[in-house]
Amino acid sequence: MKNHSFERYRAIDLVIWLVILSVFEYITVMAASKWFPGELYTLSQLVAVLCIVMMRWGGFAVLHAMAGGVVFCLAQGAGAEQLVTYCIGNCFALIALLLFKAVGKEAVRSKVHYTLVFVAAAFCGAQLGRWLVSLFFGGTPGSIGSFFMADSLSLLYAAVVVLISRKVDGLFEDQKSYLIRTEAERRKENL
Repeated sequence: MKNHSFERYRAIDLVIWLVILSVFEYITVMAASKWFPGELYTLSQLVAVLCIVMMRWGGFAVLHAMAGGVVFCLAQGAGAEQLVTYCIGNCFALIALLLFKAVGKEAVRSKVHYTLVFVAAAFCGAQLGRWLVSLFFGGTPGSIGSFFMADSLSLLYAAVVVLISRKVDGLFEDQKSYLIRTEAERRKENL
């Protein structure tokens, strides 16, 4: 029975983060296209949310990577090629999960420099992924710079959001560990 409760908790949490990402990504893209239509940069919630979801649930963040691409492209009115580029390309952000293997989730969660490396790895993974997929649709090797430059504000935004999320108990934390820790704390208080 406890396993079903945990799976339900995970599903609800993943849906909540999916809604957060979708709503704020859509609002941001629409606002930018109406207020700053001529600007070469974009601001996206994707990397910030992906980093939080990867910390909480690991590879389940692939759902959010793809959904972020769909929402971004729908808000932009993009075509099928751009949709594929963003949906698949965003999944490359999950390369940041390798940092968990290298130094552990707790180090990424608790040490600022590892947190920033994690965010940068997710950002770079998404940009490289988008660029690589774009090559299949006739993109040029030299266009890699435009992917990084156009979205560079999103890297700064993601770093700030993730650093702040570290300060909120349980937000930027593996949820299984969080639930075990809080249950142990409750039992200790009841003794």
